[in-house]
Amino acid sequence: MTERDFTTSVDRLLGHVRHWGQPRWRRSRADLVYGLVQRLADLGADAEHRDRRPVPRVGDLVLPDQVRVMADDLLAADPPDDLLRQATDEVNAVRHSL
Repeated sequence: MTERDFTTSVDRLLGHVRHWGQPRWRRSRADLVYGLVQRLADLGADAEHRDRRPVPRVGDLVLPDQVRVMADDLLAADPPDDLLRQATDEVNAVRHSL
């Protein structure tokens, strides 16, 4: 997997959910995307060799922005191929589950 593959996967996910209003974010969907936010943050921490920390749950309508920030942070950490592959797989799995 490449950075481009990861970015494409993130863009596809965000294209799918960015326009959702509150009713569309049924609790299970919001929980699924929030879980992705946390996993991306954890992978970013792993890439930077720092402790993992919980990501605040701000609100459902902010989740697409949180995905974008965590994805950008992960790429900025210059993750090894295995972490980038895992992140891409995580994003694709969430998109397919929605």
